[in-house]
Amino acid sequence: MSEREYELGSMGYKNVKLGREHDFGPTLGSYYYSDLCFSNSIRTVLNLPTFFSHFCQNERLKKVCSDLEEKHEAAELQIKQLSIEYRNQLQQKEVEISHLKARQNALQEQLQKVQKAAQSAQSGAGVLPPAATSASYVPVVRHSSGFEGDDMDFGDIIWSQQEINRLSNEVSRLESEVDHWKQIALVTQGTYDAEQSEICKLQNIVKELKQNLSQEIDEHQHELSVLQDAHRQKLVEISRRHREELSEYEERIEELENQLQQDGVSADAMDDSKISEQKKNAQSLEGGRVEELQVVKDLEDEIRKLNHKLSSAKEENKILLKEQELAKVEKVQITREYENLKSDFSMLQSSLAEQDTLLKEQEKKLQSRTSLPEDVARLQQALLEAENEIARLSTNKKKELASAQRKNENILSAYTEDQNSELSQLRQDLERKQHELNESIAERETLVAELEELDKQNQEATQHMITLKEQLSKQHTETDSIIKQLKFDIDFERKKVSELEIEKMETIKELDSQKEKLSHCSYALNDLHISKQQLQDNIKDLQEQLRDAQDCNLHNKKEIGELQQRLKEREEELSVSLRKLTEKSNQESNYTCQDLILKEREVEIVRLQNDISENKQLNEGLEKSLSDLRIENGKLIAATEELKQELSDAISEKNKVYLEKDTVVEALKMEKRQLDSELNQMEKRLLEQAHKYKQTIEELSNARSMDTTALQLEHERLVKLNQEKDFEIAELKRSIEQMEIDHQETKEMLTTSLGGQKQLTELIKEKEVFIEKFKNQAFQVKRELEEYMKVSKKQDVLKQNLEEKDRSLAVMKEENNHLKEEIERLKDQQTRSTPVVEPKTLDIIIELESEVTQLKVIKNNLEEEIEVHKKTIEDQNQITVQLQQSLQEQRKEIDESKFQCEQMNVTHERLSLEKDEEIKNLQKTIEQIKTQLHKERQIIQTDSSDLFQETKVQTLNGENGNEKHDLSKAEIERLVEGIKEREMEIKLLNEKNVSLSQQIDQLSKDEVGKLTRIIQEKDLEIQALNARVSSASYRQDVLCLQQQLQAYVMEREQVLAVLSEKTRENSQLKTEYRNIMDMVAAKEAALVRLQEENQKLCNRSENSSQDMSRETIQNLSRIIREKDIEIDALSQKCQTLLTVLQTSSTGTDNGSGGVNSNQFEELLQERDKLKQQVKKMDEWKQQVITTVQNMQHESAHLQEELHRLQAQISVESDSNSKLQVDYNGLIQSYEQNEKKLKSFSQELAQVQHSIGQLHNTKDLLLSKLDLVTPSVAMASTVSQLSGFQYSAPDVLSDESKLLQKELEQLKKKLQEKDSTIKTLQENNQRLSDSVATASEIERKSQEGTESEMRQMREKHDVLQKSLREKDILIKSKSDQLLSVSENLSNKENENELLKQAVTNLKERNLILEMDIRKLKEENEKIVARCREKETEFRALQETNMQFSMMLKEKEFESHSMTEKALAFEKLLKEKEQGKTGELNQLLNEVKSMQEKAVTFQQERDQVMVALKQKQMESSALQSEIQHLREKEQRLNQELERLRNHLLEMEDSYTREALAAEDREVKLRKKVLILEEKLVSSSTAVENASHQASLQVESLQEQLNLVSKQRDETVLQLTISQDQVKQYALSLANLQMVLEQFQQEEKAMYSAELEKHQKQSTEWRKKAESLEEKVVSLQESLGEANAALDAASRLTEQLDIKEEQIEELKKEGEIRREMLEDVQNKLMNLMNSTEGKVDKLLMRNLFVGHFHTPKNKRPEVLRLMGSILGIKKEELDQLLSEDQRGVTRWVTGWLGGGAGSKSVPSTPLRPTHQNIFNSSFSELFVKFLETESCPSLPPPKLSVHDMKTLGAAGTGKTSSTPSNNSAVSGMSRRPATNPFLAPRSAAVPLITPASSSGHLLMKPISDALPTFTPLPVSPDASAGAVLKDLLKQ
Repeated sequence: MSEREYELGSMGYKNVKLGREHDFGPTLGSYYYSDLCFSNSIRTVLNLPTFFSHFCQNERLKKVCSDLEEKHEAAELQIKQLSIEYRNQLQQKEVEISHLKARQNALQEQLQKVQKAAQSAQSGAGVLPPAATSASYVPVVRHSSGFEGDDMDFGDIIWSQQEINRLSNEVSRLESEVDHWKQIALVTQGTYDAEQSEICKLQNIVKELKQNLSQEIDEHQHELSVLQDAHRQKLVEISRRHREELSEYEERIEELENQLQQDGVSADAMDDSKISEQKKNAQSLEGGRVEELQVVKDLEDEIRKLNHKLSSAKEENKILLKEQELAKVEKVQITREYENLKSDFSMLQSSLAEQDTLLKEQEKKLQSRTSLPEDVARLQQALLEAENEIARLSTNKKKELASAQRKNENILSAYTEDQNSELSQLRQDLERKQHELNESIAERETLVAELEELDKQNQEATQHMITLKEQLSKQHTETDSIIKQLKFDIDFERKKVSELEIEKMETIKELDSQKEKLSHCSYALNDLHISKQQLQDNIKDLQEQLRDAQDCNLHNKKEIGELQQRLKEREEELSVSLRKLTEKSNQESNYTCQDLILKEREVEIVRLQNDISENKQLNEGLEKSLSDLRIENGKLIAATEELKQELSDAISEKNKVYLEKDTVVEALKMEKRQLDSELNQMEKRLLEQAHKYKQTIEELSNARSMDTTALQLEHERLVKLNQEKDFEIAELKRSIEQMEIDHQETKEMLTTSLGGQKQLTELIKEKEVFIEKFKNQAFQVKRELEEYMKVSKKQDVLKQNLEEKDRSLAVMKEENNHLKEEIERLKDQQTRSTPVVEPKTLDIIIELESEVTQLKVIKNNLEEEIEVHKKTIEDQNQITVQLQQSLQEQRKEIDESKFQCEQMNVTHERLSLEKDEEIKNLQKTIEQIKTQLHKERQIIQTDSSDLFQETKVQTLNGENGNEKHDLSKAEIERLVEGIKEREMEIKLLNEKNVSLSQQIDQLSKDEVGKLTRIIQEKDLEIQALNARVSSASYRQDVLCLQQQLQAYVMEREQVLAVLSEKTRENSQLKTEYRNIMDMVAAKEAALVRLQEENQKLCNRSENSSQDMSRETIQNLSRIIREKDIEIDALSQKCQTLLTVLQTSSTGTDNGSGGVNSNQFEELLQERDKLKQQVKKMDEWKQQVITTVQNMQHESAHLQEELHRLQAQISVESDSNSKLQVDYNGLIQSYEQNEKKLKSFSQELAQVQHSIGQLHNTKDLLLSKLDLVTPSVAMASTVSQLSGFQYSAPDVLSDESKLLQKELEQLKKKLQEKDSTIKTLQENNQRLSDSVATASEIERKSQEGTESEMRQMREKHDVLQKSLREKDILIKSKSDQLLSVSENLSNKENENELLKQAVTNLKERNLILEMDIRKLKEENEKIVARCREKETEFRALQETNMQFSMMLKEKEFESHSMTEKALAFEKLLKEKEQGKTGELNQLLNEVKSMQEKAVTFQQERDQVMVALKQKQMESSALQSEIQHLREKEQRLNQELERLRNHLLEMEDSYTREALAAEDREVKLRKKVLILEEKLVSSSTAVENASHQASLQVESLQEQLNLVSKQRDETVLQLTISQDQVKQYALSLANLQMVLEQFQQEEKAMYSAELEKHQKQSTEWRKKAESLEEKVVSLQESLGEANAALDAASRLTEQLDIKEEQIEELKKEGEIRREMLEDVQNKLMNLMNSTEGKVDKLLMRNLFVGHFHTPKNKRPEVLRLMGSILGIKKEELDQLLSEDQRGVTRWVTGWLGGGAGSKSVPSTPLRPTHQNIFNSSFSELFVKFLETESCPSLPPPKLSVHDMKTLGAAGTGKTSSTPSNNSAVSGMSRRPATNPFLAPRSAAVPLITPASSSGHLLMKPISDALPTFTPLPVSPDASAGAVLKDLLKQ
């Protein structure tokens, strides 16, 4: 295969126009087919990973669905628990209300009795007026109205709390005294003053804590800003590196493309002088072929490795996806923990609300305190007045008794009648009450029915929930089925890759629309990070591949160098052989052996060339496969990113749908709970009313049994009870109205809960999670506090141990001093030198040794303790680090919870305001209903005279009640229906939303707008349906509800949007913050924590006495330093004394003193050792101090690191600016490329124009050329060029192919313009040469070429279209670039928004701190109020005592009255006879006394009840008081502990100071003693001074040595530091060198690439030259063969050739003159030969007609007719007539032509003689069969085949070389088609003219490829050639 054939094959898949327009069509078709198969296989491979990723994503979505279901169930359980808790609280509150009501009733009865006593004193005995009774009940009415007017802010709980507050205020008003209050006030003032000091201290502590908090917040803000900047810079660096790598790869790709283009460029022919050199090169290439095959194998191995790496990268992608799923699972767990904390937080909030209510109660009580003493005083005055009146009335009674007895008889008769009438009235009242009871029972039944209906609704709601769950399960099943369908589709779509490509284009469009929608979403950041890492991995793989390719290039270069050396050697050998050839050319005898050698070498050269071409093709294929792999890699990455985005979109949409469903379900649950709580409340109220009615019935039955005297009081009480029952009935009606209002509220709640409660439920969940988190944190904080306490205790213990060690050190020093004193004593004894003292000295030595051992033990213990202390300090540091981390996390979570609290408060305030408005409207309606009820009641009371009227009234009341019940039932039913309709509408809307969301995902942008319009229309229709559904009576309510619904929906959407944005921002900030904190703040955190611990310890222990402790520490340090100095001085003195003693002992006693001196020396050595050990201990101390200082120094180092980071930031900003510059350069290069494209298109147009000009010149030349000159020279040229007949049609057909190839090359490489223009010019010259001797058949072929040119133009148009498409692609790429830049800018804006959000959060944090301060102040207020409550309870206890005293007095009075009654009875018995008047009086008095006794008993019972209630309350209050006292005790204990701790610290400091002073005194004393001894021992010192000076000199020498060593170590240190600096510098230099080296490597690679390209071009040129050499060698071979066959004719032919050369030279001079003659002759020839037919052709047809069988002869006749130009119809007519006429006519007409002898006969080849036996039609059928079969690729259209003929003609005669060349041509090309040349040519294309000839006579250039012609002998004419054709 040649290069051009390979190019055709590689460009096969681009030319889609298949078919057989030209002769090489089938080969192209085969290429196209193979390329299409390859592309299909690649596409299947590409699509497989996308399907796998789809499958993985579907599984992940399943997991998400299951997680959401679990969350849903957990939320339901939490909601149930909350509802149970709320119900319990409500029950407790109702119980409290009932207790307080009972107390109120009892107190009211007491008040009424007091008022009765006062009024009876004024009006005397008789019935009380009704005004008194009414007046007594005024406050009750007032209170009830107050109940109604209250605001229902937080529901029934707050309402019940307000009731409790009001009742407790009334109790406190009725039960208080002024004196007691004054005493309590005095007591409270004393306690308050005592507690204010503590409060001030606590406030100071709070302030300090706040300041610390603000400082920490500022530090955190600073850290955050620094970390954000660092993060941003890192992002910028990464993006810059990414761009640089991309640009490098693009440049590399462009270089490789240029390489390919340059490899594809065909070089010009080399000169004849280089032929010998290239022969040698060709021979040397044999050796290099094997090495190149090895290189090819290596490259194949590398490709396999790359494929393996690609598969491993895919596996890594899968692993990363799994890790991502795990991260998502962890995220779900974190969200659960978050929800638990939120629930804890909501619980805390509820407790806060309870505390607020308690605060309000206490405030109200405080307000009532001021009014209570005045009320008490007023009540006491009223009591005194009442007692005075009672005394006065008793005196009046005694006087009036006598008169009353007389009047009594008259009154009794009237009184009995009055009593009868009153009894009848009472019976009527009883009946009425019973009727009302029946009504209430009926109402209760209706309420029960309503409850049942509500239960049914509840069940329906639960069924609705179940259906929703079933729908969810159905959706899951549907998703499973969809997944199965997807799997099936994957298997199906693997077969249909072409359809998938179209679908992929559609999905790309959809993805673009979704990208625009989800541009705001920042969830994709994590995915981007992951994809970035993957890209970086891919880039690394590509870099490794590039490195491998570079290594291969180096290997190839080495092999090329070796090949060049071999080529040189072979060239030398060739030159030697050429010399030999030149020597042997003179000798004709050696021709045969030369021919054999030449043949062998030619065969070798051909083989080598084939190997070279194969190697080149393999190299090119490998490079193309590399580029294809890279492109596929990029496509795969883009596809994965697109799929990830699709997945994220789908997940977000599913989450939205689930959230909406959850909110609907939660709203329904909340409504159900509210209804249940309301029903429970109503049942409790009904039960209470029933109990009250039973009590009234029992009282009435008791009243009947009483006497007539007691009936008056019973009557009054019944009237009162009637009024109370009326009020209770009114309250029941109000409760019924409240139920109706509650139903309306439920309706409103259904509308509002959809909007508001979705948010509330979500917020509640979040709060619950927060609360759980806070609880956990609180537990953790408690544990940490306990650990802190333990650590502090340990520290205290350690401090005590240290103090003990210091004391032990002091003791050691004292012992040392004692030892010194003893030594001095021993010296004195030695001076005395008494032999008796020796045993004492021995004892002293033994004692000293024992002390030494003890000291060693103590030292070891101290060292162990120091190690233990170090370990404990390290542990404490670690604990503090952990605690600080936990504190930081808690702070973050507190900030988040505070922010969410604020949001909750805002939503609660909105809802409360809306509920207030609704409540006001409902109150107005309630008041209207009340007025109607009052009117009805008045009507009922007026019509109570007659029994008949009473029955009527009863019936009317019953009817009214029934009507009301019917109305309420109808209203409830309407409400239920409305609720159901709303639920159905909500369901429909949700379903529509789901369906629309699914449709919107599938639709494009244009369809989304239409859908929104449709949705709006649907909303309008729904609103219209709502308006129709609502009845006429409730239209206004429905409209209001719809407006509220719309408003709530708007608010919900806004709040949800805000929440979603905030959550996203929070999540982003959290992730960024955590990453940055983990990255940077590891070291800083440790430092900050240590500093904070120090500050806390200082704040705890030294708030009160900081300055004192510092001063004491400083003083102690100074004292210690002074003592150390004194100790050093004393030690030096001791050394001098010892030396003196030694000298004195040696002088005095040599025998006995020697032992003592040795022992002393040993003891002194041990003492020195002990001193050294003490010094070591001091050094340990100093090391501990230095560690603290080092910690401070580390903070400075951290600051330096900060500066370094800032420098890095500046460097990154510089790199960012460089990136921008690179980007601008890329844009400029893109613009330059566009300009180049335009210029290339212009050049294309120029080429087309030049082709048109060439056609015009060809036409002109054809018209001008007439006839060939009849000279001898022309004859000789004709004889020479007759063997070259077929070349002209071949050239003309090959020109079209050449133009095709050139146009195809213009796609890839427009740079070959100049070379193509040159080739076209040369073609023009050759055309002019060929046209000079062309015949009329040339004109026919010209028409064919013109049709081919039209086809070429059409193809050219197609190419232009493809160019335009490429322009459009480039524009789309630029648009994508712009969109990417816009995305970057959006990301930057988002980052700025996040920064702003961080600042906002900080501000909110400050606000929350302010709130915390306020809460602390409120807590302090609560404590004060609790104390006030205690005083109140004491007052209440005293009032209880007073009431009990009053009761005892009343009981005593009743006993005395009963005794008087017995005395009166006895008197009556005595005076029965004749004393009836007195008896009656006595009986009346007894009755009155009995009545009083009954009243007293009732009062006693009430007071007992009140007492019991008071006792209950007092016990509760006492428990609270005990709780508060326990708290106070705990606080006092902590305070006392702190004070004790401070006192202990101060005591320890004072003890240390005192000990130091004592030491000072002792040391001074010792110094004085030593000075006295010095004076005594000065003489000895003088003797010992010499020795001391010697010792000092030795010590100084040692010191010098030590100092030298120290200097050396310092020098080594400096040297090492310098080395470190040098290493750092060398590192930096190395980095610089590395960068330079990389740049140089890049430059080297580019230079080597260029060299390689140049070398490849040179090799190609050499190869072409070698091919030319091969051709020439073949020609020489042919010549040699001809010379062997006909050696005799060589001389003649040489003579003829010389003559021809001379003639041609002459022709070159006379050519211009001859051109005109030739044109004229051509014109004449054209005129003469227009209507002629070739005789030879007709002769062959005629002979073929007779050779064919008779059946197929009409076909031959038809063919002849078509040649002659006869139409088909005429031929059919002729054939349909008599066949004989036609044949006769044809034979007669052609008979004369057959015998013409103008054309010479060509001798037949022996191979073609057998073909005469077969017929013409058979031959034609065979030709068609061979044409239909797919043939081999077309042979190379080179000029070398033509050169063979030309060369053959140069050196030989006209007959023999042509045969030889024909043989060689046949041997070379056995599969050539004879019909490639359908016409004969009389004029040759190449004339053997010299270089000085005319342009038209020059040969065709080598660049223009032509088919090799069929060689024919020079004597043969056109007829002979046609014959041969037909025979073949």
